[in-house]
Amino acid sequence: MGKGQQDRAGDSDPREGRGVRGPGRRLRGAVANKVGIAILAGKYAPGDVLPGEVAAAEELEVSRGAYREAMQVLAAKGLVESRPKTGTKVLPRERWNLLDPEVLAWAFAGEPDARLVRSLFELRLVIEPAAAAFAAQRRTSAQLRQMREALGLMRRHSLATEEGRVADREFHDALLQATMNDALIAISASIGSAVSLTTTYKQRTHKLPRDPIPDHARVLDAVAAGDAEAAAAAMRVLVELALEDTNVVMAARGTDGVDSQSAGLTGL
Repeated sequence: MGKGQQDRAGDSDPREGRGVRGPGRRLRGAVANKVGIAILAGKYAPGDVLPGEVAAAEELEVSRGAYREAMQVLAAKGLVESRPKTGTKVLPRERWNLLDPEVLAWAFAGEPDARLVRSLFELRLVIEPAAAAFAAQRRTSAQLRQMREALGLMRRHSLATEEGRVADREFHDALLQATMNDALIAISASIGSAVSLTTTYKQRTHKLPRDPIPDHARVLDAVAAGDAEAAAAAMRVLVELALEDTNVVMAARGTDGVDSQSAGLTGL
């Protein structure tokens, strides 16, 4: 099959073993998705050299150009490094851009490791209580309305639905926007992805252990009241309970959970 024919071929699930094909950007993204998931799942460890360009392109049934572009995508996210004589090597974990929403999605495509889950909850605990306090002091009426609307949609649809999870992400995004802090706003996509992916993960095989919407309501009440201390405390509880829920699910699925003390969640 020629390159033009390959580029016109239909997409297939990038998690499938073969047939990762599709036009242009979708083709490159599908290949990057498949290899990225393999790296995050541990199929390729740091230091491993990926299959050569010719062999990999043939296995995936894509052009060498498409495979090369996909490796450039992974390189931009810190996952791999390509050199002329040594090939494409998986970089050390500390080089990975784990806050990239796409990298996070690859990590949660399978069973995320406890280290990553711990890292995400530690990040949320550091960022979100402080963000809630800032939001209580600085939020506008429009931002408060956005949070209320998002909470209303969460209640209407529940977090068991895609609509509810989108609303959950919008709630956290609106809160970060309300901090009026450009640095915090800049990582809102990463925080939103962490919230959304962990919520989705918890519901793959089980219902949510409990309803977290009342926790969000307490955060909103404190932000609306302009009480920075109460807002920070309510958000801290929200994150801690979300970790407990995640541990319940990970234990049920036979995955080691994250100890709350080792995750830095106690005493903060």
